[in-house]
Amino acid sequence: MGQLVTKDLIVFLFYFIIVAGYGYWIYQRKKNTHNDSKDFFLAEGSLTWWAIGASLIASNISAEQFIGMSGQAFQLGLGIASYEWMAALTLLIVAIFFMPLYLKNKIYTMPQFLRQRYDGRVSTIMAVFWLMLYVLVNLTSIIYLGALSLQNMLDVPFFWCALGLAVFAIFITLGGMRVIGYTDVVQVFFLVLGGLATTYLALDLVSQTMGRGDGAWEGLQLLKQKAPEHFHMIYNKGENLVYSGEPSGGLTPTKDPWQELPGLAVLIGGMWIANLSYWGCNQYITQRALGASLPTARKGLLFAAFLKLLMPLIVVLPGIACYVIFKNGGNEAITQGMKVTDVTTDNVFIKPDNAYSILLNLLPAGLKGLAFAALTAAIVASLAGKANSISTIFSLDIYKRFFNKEASDKKVVITGRWIILIAFAIALAIAPALKSFGQGFAYIQEFTGFISPGILAMFLMGFFWKRSNANGALAATIISIPLSVLLKYTIPSMPFMNRMGVVFMACVALIILFGLLDPKSKDNPKALEVDSSMFKMSTGFLVGVVIVSAILAALYIVYW
Repeated sequence: MGQLVTKDLIVFLFYFIIVAGYGYWIYQRKKNTHNDSKDFFLAEGSLTWWAIGASLIASNISAEQFIGMSGQAFQLGLGIASYEWMAALTLLIVAIFFMPLYLKNKIYTMPQFLRQRYDGRVSTIMAVFWLMLYVLVNLTSIIYLGALSLQNMLDVPFFWCALGLAVFAIFITLGGMRVIGYTDVVQVFFLVLGGLATTYLALDLVSQTMGRGDGAWEGLQLLKQKAPEHFHMIYNKGENLVYSGEPSGGLTPTKDPWQELPGLAVLIGGMWIANLSYWGCNQYITQRALGASLPTARKGLLFAAFLKLLMPLIVVLPGIACYVIFKNGGNEAITQGMKVTDVTTDNVFIKPDNAYSILLNLLPAGLKGLAFAALTAAIVASLAGKANSISTIFSLDIYKRFFNKEASDKKVVITGRWIILIAFAIALAIAPALKSFGQGFAYIQEFTGFISPGILAMFLMGFFWKRSNANGALAATIISIPLSVLLKYTIPSMPFMNRMGVVFMACVALIILFGLLDPKSKDNPKALEVDSSMFKMSTGFLVGVVIVSAILAALYIVYW
């Protein structure tokens, strides 16, 4: 991909100065709280609802979506938007049911909840597990995918792209959650602005190459006209088959979209497990709201839900636009860029994950810089959020519990800052080894599907069934991965979403079995006090819930 020109660099420099300058200003405003552990890790009581909502989205959207989800949209179509639109509904569920339980019990970390509800064994095992997952998988994969995409844009070696992203993220992360939360507002602004500009140019390109040149609206109509198979949300088995080569080449279909988005399981099955586990039981996400009051936390989650409705415009439509242009040979750069030759067989294959990067190469000067800023904002915000969660879990659930129980707040914060640096050093060392990555988004979703069922079962049963005990929680956690692997290889035709559903039910059954076999669980002193009044919603929040739900219902009815 060609290098950025002067106009692009000026736009990007403007973005960098705004984010860095605003972050430094926020940091300087609260000098007296820099060594307060709750302020550093949670920004307790200081994040507004709009900062919480923006931070949730900035931390969630990364190269995984820009590169991976656009690639899936190229290959599968609008159906992949279910990950974003169903997440909007999930955020409402978390706001209504999960947040009251966390905030009433003064939960600051997910391991802390497990320790209070179950015991130290469950808490410590999961704390170590989450640290390994966040550092070795999440932080590493974000750096890898981000550096790879920037390498294509800048024509700069992979290592320097990775190091630049890490240093930028460290600069923000060392300021604590307050700096992360408020700079994420700026990050989201650039993310949305740059993303929408890219989508507009993609649709305009479709209009220019295949229509009358009347602009983006005509481009959108052409997408629906020339690729109607790419505008369905619910797939039936055996329909809309995907080819590994050129669509016009008559090659044998190699992929059934139903395997990744298995019909109604998207609405009532396994996707709920993935979403509830990610948005409701994930330190990386829930941390943004744990330091706020319930009304503020709920407003922030509602704002994030509205932003989620917008995300497919940014990460899905560009992929479909590339597909239409490629399928119809409307642009030489896209047509050639999507093809990869297998040197062992001389067969030509489509590389869906190339779609977004190739599209960015076609943007005019200035707008390419804006798109570069949007992509960088998404990556850096995700890195900062993930690193802060790593720091929080290690400092509060490992260091202060096992290494220095009497540590002062200042000592805990210093430890947290060192852990941030160590985590980035490990991720930078491992990231180049991920070059064997397949299609990024599908790989990450399936991998997390191995662990999500056990985690969600442990949390949900801990919330709402008083007889849930530590042995049952441990059993559910332990069985989730091996049972998922067993099903994957013994029943390879089973979609991974359906597999998550089966494993989740098995984990719930284990927790129930252990609870029923334990006579002491009838009067479990660790059970949470739950009553319906905890879930009462304000009128304004309820109106927002109804609006989001109505928009989602309309989208699925129109694009079923």
